[in-house]
Amino acid sequence: MPSSVLIIEDEEPILELIAVNLEHAGHEPWRARSVAEADRLISKALPDVVLLDWMLPGESGVAFARRLRADRRTKSVPIIMITARAEERDKVAGLEAGADDYLTKPFSPKELVARIKAVLRRRAPELTDDAVEIAGLRLEPAAHRVTGGGQRLELGPTEFRLLHFFLTHPGRIYSRTQLLDEIWGDHVFVEERSVDVHIRRLRQALSRSGHERLIRTVRGSGYGFGCGD
Repeated sequence: MPSSVLIIEDEEPILELIAVNLEHAGHEPWRARSVAEADRLISKALPDVVLLDWMLPGESGVAFARRLRADRRTKSVPIIMITARAEERDKVAGLEAGADDYLTKPFSPKELVARIKAVLRRRAPELTDDAVEIAGLRLEPAAHRVTGGGQRLELGPTEFRLLHFFLTHPGRIYSRTQLLDEIWGDHVFVEERSVDVHIRRLRQALSRSGHERLIRTVRGSGYGFGCGD
């Protein structure tokens, strides 16, 4: 599943150059030429990454980054600032405003793609193509393959995303609402009990290799992975 990248850049040639290169790298670019336009897009759905120019009409990128970090809904979205301001004090200001990384213009498309992969690995490892394994249960996103104890396990697409999230976030308990936001997206309206159905299906799929025990139910709180007896 491609990662959505919101590009906020008011210079059209730069915006299109970045978007085309991101498409070639397998990402889904969203285009915004101002903070107001970005706000409209974010109100409909959260992007996986934000590429944010410093100098923008109406509101600066630094001010927008602070606003994103102050909002509960957007505080965890990775932000990379892309700007011609290369002085150390500018970089410090951008990072202190909440940016995860700071890339100065001009930059190579390969470096940008590498920076995006790096922030996703830190902030949202479930969005990368890196294989992950716990207790002999292995998930390979690029091949869309899950194996347990060496045998292939068949999962539906939602169960696959759910397992990928659990494997990359072990040891924590997540409520149904949190799982809905993480797996389905905060813009999709799904009944909370749908989570229970998919957890049950995931357990059934993992039972073939004995890994269903890794999924823990905490009454009144939600579900966790690899954090129980």
